[in-house]
Amino acid sequence: MMLAIRNLSIAFPGSGGPVRVVDDVSVEVGRGESLGIVGESGSGKSMLSLATIGLLPKSARTSGEILLEGKNILTMSERALCAVRGRRIGMIFQEPMTALNPAMSAGQQIAEGIRLHRRIGRAEARAEALRLLDRVRIPDPARRIDSYPHEMSGGQRQRVGIAIALALKPDLLIADEPTTALDVTVQKEILDILDELVADLGLSLILISHDLGVIARSTDRTLVMCRGRAVEEGPTETVLRHPTAPYTRDLIAALPRRARAGLAEEPHAAAGGAR
Repeated sequence: MMLAIRNLSIAFPGSGGPVRVVDDVSVEVGRGESLGIVGESGSGKSMLSLATIGLLPKSARTSGEILLEGKNILTMSERALCAVRGRRIGMIFQEPMTALNPAMSAGQQIAEGIRLHRRIGRAEARAEALRLLDRVRIPDPARRIDSYPHEMSGGQRQRVGIAIALALKPDLLIADEPTTALDVTVQKEILDILDELVADLGLSLILISHDLGVIARSTDRTLVMCRGRAVEEGPTETVLRHPTAPYTRDLIAALPRRARAGLAEEPHAAAGGAR
C-alpha cells in the first residue's frame, strides 16, 4: 500500500475550544491507483492533502496516522519531511499564480528542487527543466523556460506547477483543484496530462476537486467528504452511479441535468480506469 490514512483528525484552536476540520478519516491509496476526494468548500479536502505532505500550520493539532509505505508522516522531523516532499510526494497547488514565485522564471523554479536534491550542475538542471516543460505540453518550451509567471496564461502556469511537482520523480502526486479557474478546453488538457502521467510513470494520484465530472473522468476510487468527515468511499463508478450516502446523492442532484447524465457516460469509470 502506497499511502494509508488511519483515523486522521485535524483541529485548530477556537474561541469555544478546538475546532475539528478533519474528523476521524481513514482511506488508502495503492501504488498506481488514483483516488478522488470530493466535497463542497470547507469539507476538509485541502487540509487532508496538506497533512499528507506535512504542510499543516503549526497551530494544527493532529491525531491518527498517515503512513507512507509504513512510515508515519505525522511523527517525522522537519528534516525527514524535506526528504519526502518532492522526492516521494509531489504536490500541485490549487492556484498556480500564488503557488509560483513571481521573481523566478519557469525554468529556475523547476530546476531549483532538482539542483538541491540531486546535486547536479546548472546546465544539467536546466536541460531537465526543459524536458519537463515539453513533457507537460508547454508550447515552445525552449522560449517559455525563461518566462515569468505573469507572462504566462493560467493553463501554462498550471503546467509549470505540474512540472515542478514531477521534477524529483515522486511516487505519489497530489493535485489540489488543478483545473480551478481554467476554461473547459484547458481543463481537459490538464486532466489529459495527469492521466498520462499516472499511466506512463506508474504514479499514485490523489485528485481533489469539487467537480464530480473531473472525479468521474480521472479516478479509480472516490472519497466523499462533508464537514470534515468521510461520508462515502469506494470505486468511483459505484459511488457516483449508485451513491448510498444522502450527502453524495444531494451533491449529484445539485448538478445540472446534462452534467448528471454525463456521470453515467464517463469513459474512465466505464472502462475500469483505462486511460
